[in-house]
Amino acid sequence: MGSNEAAPAGLTDQPIAIGRHRLRSPVILAPMSGVTDLPFRRLVYALGAGLVVSEMVASEHLVQERHDARRRAEGRELSPFVIQLAGCEARWMAEGARVAEALGADIIDINMGCPAREVTGKQSGSALMRDLAHALRLIDAAVGAVTVPVTLKMRLGWDDATRNAPELARRAEAAGIRLITVHARTRNQFFNGTADWQFVRQVKDAVRIPVVINGDIVDPATARQALDASGADAVMIGRGAYGAPWMPSRIAAALTTGNDPGSPPLAEQGAIALDHVAAMIEQGGVHGLRGARKHIGWYLASSRAPANDAKAWRRRLCTTENAREVLSGLADFYAQAAETAEREPGEMAA
Repeated sequence: MGSNEAAPAGLTDQPIAIGRHRLRSPVILAPMSGVTDLPFRRLVYALGAGLVVSEMVASEHLVQERHDARRRAEGRELSPFVIQLAGCEARWMAEGARVAEALGADIIDINMGCPAREVTGKQSGSALMRDLAHALRLIDAAVGAVTVPVTLKMRLGWDDATRNAPELARRAEAAGIRLITVHARTRNQFFNGTADWQFVRQVKDAVRIPVVINGDIVDPATARQALDASGADAVMIGRGAYGAPWMPSRIAAALTTGNDPGSPPLAEQGAIALDHVAAMIEQGGVHGLRGARKHIGWYLASSRAPANDAKAWRRRLCTTENAREVLSGLADFYAQAAETAEREPGEMAA
C-alpha cells in the first residue's frame, strides 16, 4: 500500500487461497450471462484480474451436452478455470459437477444468487435461499461429487424480511464450501437500490473461509468502501467492467499500492477493444459480431467521447454485419477520440 494509506479492512498481504489455488489479486470478474464468454474472460484475465468465472451453466444441460451449455463451459486454458453451475436437483448438481471437473474445471462455483425470473421460476439461483435445507442438499451433492474446491455465490436473502445469508454461509462452510461471494442485495431488489455492504460483515463474521463482496463496485474508490464496510477479503466486479475490461486490474493495483493508475490511454483502450471484438468474431462469426454490439456500445461510452459522437458511431458500427467495416470503423473511432482528447484534454479525461 502507499505510505499514507492503510489497507482496506479485510485485505491482507496474504493471497486468497481456494484449495491449492492462490489468487494473484483480490479482484474477481463476476459471472454474467451474455457477457463473460470466453473471449471476454481471456481478455480480463490477461489484463490482470485475480480470477474470472464462466457464465452460469445449467447443470442438467451440461450433463446432456447441450451446445450452449458446453460453449459456456469453455476456458480450460485459464488457470484457475472456474465453471459456475446452477440447478435445483441434487442429482443434476452432482453429475454436472463431475462433468465440469472432467472438462478441466479447477474450481466449481454454485449459483444461489441469480435473480432472473426464468431462473428463480425453476427454483434455481436465488430462489434456493428460500429453502436452506434444500440449498444444503445441492451443496452436499456438488461437494461430494468432485475432488476440486467448490465455492458459492449468494445474495443477502430473498427479501428484506429473510436476510439469511449469514446462516447459509455458516452451513455452507460446514458442508465444505471453500469461498463465499455475496451480492449485497436481496433477490427482490434485482439490481435496483443500493448494495448493503455493511450487512455482508455479518457473513464475514459467521465464517472462517474467504468472503468476496459484490454489488455497486465500479472503481477503486467503491472497492475500498465495500471492503471497509464489509470486512470482506476480496471484491467482485460485474457491470463496472462493461466497456472497461481493464477495471479489475486497475482496482487491484489501487488496492495493493494505494495509487489509482487510472484508465489506460485511449490508444491502448482502442487496441484492447479491437482485440476483443476480433476475438468474438473469430470465435462466433456473424453471431460473434452480433454479440459484440453491446460491448462496442460500452466501449464507446467508456471512452468519454461526446454523447452525440458516441451515438453516431454506435449506429454505424452496430447496424452492419460486415466484420471488416466494424473493425476498421472501431479503429477510426479511437483514432478520432485520441485526437480530440489531445486537442481538448478536458473534454475526454479518463
